[in-house]
Amino acid sequence: MKTIVKLSVTLLVIMTLLFSCKKGEAPAEDAALESSTKVTDVISSSAAIEKKGDNQKFIRTADLKFKVKNVPQSTYAIENATNKFGGYVTYTNLQSIISDQIETKISQDSILETTKFSVENNITIRVPNTKLDTLIKVISKQIAFLDYRLIKADDVSMQMMTNQLTQKRKENHQKRLEKAIDTKGRKLNDITIAESDLENQKKQNDSSKIENISLQDQVNFSTIKLQIYQPESLKLEKIANTKDKSDYHQTNIGIEILDALKNGWYMLKEIIVFIFNIWVILLIGTIGFIVYKKYLHK
Repeated sequence: MKTIVKLSVTLLVIMTLLFSCKKGEAPAEDAALESSTKVTDVISSSAAIEKKGDNQKFIRTADLKFKVKNVPQSTYAIENATNKFGGYVTYTNLQSIISDQIETKISQDSILETTKFSVENNITIRVPNTKLDTLIKVISKQIAFLDYRLIKADDVSMQMMTNQLTQKRKENHQKRLEKAIDTKGRKLNDITIAESDLENQKKQNDSSKIENISLQDQVNFSTIKLQIYQPESLKLEKIANTKDKSDYHQTNIGIEILDALKNGWYMLKEIIVFIFNIWVILLIGTIGFIVYKKYLHK
């Protein structure tokens, strides 16, 4: 009976410990889940999204800098996503930047070139305003570490309205000038001044039109500027030894001793090969010496 009681108590303790361990693991799993979505939540933004029927006009821009695992692969993924959402890449500059380069002699005719470098890319993207947040969420999947994220929404509604009113005013003035010029009986000097004024009015009117077109384009297509980079990489490459001995960086003394031993062995090998090449002469000389010592010397 006592044995059964002891076993029951032991089993109860073990089950309690297992239950408590599972409860302790749950917050850790929740924390991991939160960290996985943290980057997406941070860089996404619904700032100044235009609503239907709203007269507000916003120029939305985004600037991001972040680290990725592989810059070329992330670049291709971002470019494909941009095309998918109806945008286009206006600038990309993929390059490798060398931070350090060391040459170490590893043999008589070879050098080990060690290169430390980082790969980065600066990208400028134009994407439809309604797809800005969607594209940013897709880009967030490439982020290993976020340096910063800046999203701006500039309200240009009043500026565009001012340009439109200015444009109408210039058009009315332009019509009156054209009518005055066409009126007969005016002096030549007055006509010349009026035509010059008309030309200036047309230029100002065109400038207002062009500015509004530019603003509307920036409203319709948001601009995203990305700076992406990856951890510093190391490249080892064996190259031919074409430099003077004094040019090598930190040559190991063991390499020098090994080279000396190799050179000595090459010399010994050449001597042995030379001896075997003249074995006939040596044989004849040896026989002659023996005959001389045995017969001629007496």
